Amino acid sequence: MGWLSRLLQWLVLAPLSGLYALVTMTRRALQRVAGSEAAAGEVPVVVVGNLTVGGTGKTPLVIWLAQALKARGMRVGVVSRGYGRADHARLLDVTPETSPADCGDEPVLIARATGVPVIVSSNRAAACVVLAARGVKLILSDDGLQHYRMARRAEIVVIDGLRGFGNGWLLPAGPLRETTARLRSVDAVVYNDAETQPTRAPGAISMRLRATHARNLLTGEQRPLASFATAGPVHAVAGIGNPQRFFIALRAAGLAVSEHAFGDHHPYVAEDLRFADSKAVLMTAKDAVKCQSFADERLWEVPVDAEFSAADSERLLTLVSKVLPPAQRH
Repeated sequence: MGWLSRLLQWLVLAPLSGLYALVTMTRRALQRVAGSEAAAGEVPVVVVGNLTVGGTGKTPLVIWLAQALKARGMRVGVVSRGYGRADHARLLDVTPETSPADCGDEPVLIARATGVPVIVSSNRAAACVVLAARGVKLILSDDGLQHYRMARRAEIVVIDGLRGFGNGWLLPAGPLRETTARLRSVDAVVYNDAETQPTRAPGAISMRLRATHARNLLTGEQRPLASFATAGPVHAVAGIGNPQRFFIALRAAGLAVSEHAFGDHHPYVAEDLRFADSKAVLMTAKDAVKCQSFADERLWEVPVDAEFSAADSERLLTLVSKVLPPAQRH
C-alpha cells in the first residue's frame, strides 16, 4: 500500500475511531451509573481479556488458571461468549463432545483441556448465574473485559508481545478496543512472549506458550514436535488471531513449513486441507477441534501450554485467591 493510499485510509478511518472512542466511553460511563449486574451473587468473577482484536493468548491463560485452581481443590467454571457460533443468544452448556459450530472453538477447547463446567452466552452475567447455581465457587471469563454488564472482582489483560498495540489507534483505524489508559485500572497485565516487547507495563507478568509434541487427530498417537523436522516440509495451518505466531513456533522447533493462514475462528471443511501432496498437516489446538470430524492420518494437533516463572505463577494465583472469601483461600 502506497503512502497516498495509507493517507486516504487514515483520513477515512480516523474520524470513525474517534466516534468509536466516544461510544465506548459513554457506554462504560452509563454502565458505571447503572451498576453491573450481580452476575453470580457471592461467586467472584475473574475476567481474562485483552485490549486488542485478534489473538493474544488469553485462552491458554484461562486453561492454565482453571487447571491450577482445580488442582488446588477449587470448584472453577468458565463463561464465554462463544465467538463464531450460529445462535449467540442461546445459553449453552459446553462439554468435550459439543460441536464447535454450536458453542465456538475456544469454549470446547477449554472444556476438553480442563474438565471444568463451561457455559457460553452473549449474556455472560446470565451464564455466571447458572454456574453459581451448580456450586461453582470461582468463575473465569474468557474475554469479556468490555462486557461491563458483568460484575467482576479482578481483571487480567493479556498482550501479544509480538504485535503489542499495533499502530496505537482504536477500531477501525487500529486494533484497540479501548485505549491503553485502561491498563491502569486492571489488576494484572500479562505479556505473551514478553522478550519480544521492548516497552512493557510496569510490574507486568511474562508468559510463554510452549509446544513440545503433536497429536494425530485420527489415531491419537503423540510424537515429539522435533521429530517432524527430519521428514521434510510440513503443511502448517492456522486460523487464529496471529497465524505467524504458530508458524514461527514450528520453525523454532526446526521444522520447514508451508504456511496456510486462515481467518480467526475459520469454520474448516475437509476441502480446506486437501493439498497436492500427502505431507503431514500441523495445526493449532483451536483449529483441531473443528477438524476432528473429518480427520485423517495427515492431520496433527500441536497443543501449547502456558508457562510462567515460579514467581509470576505465584503472583497470578495469589491475585485470584484474593477475590475468594477468606474461608476458601488456599
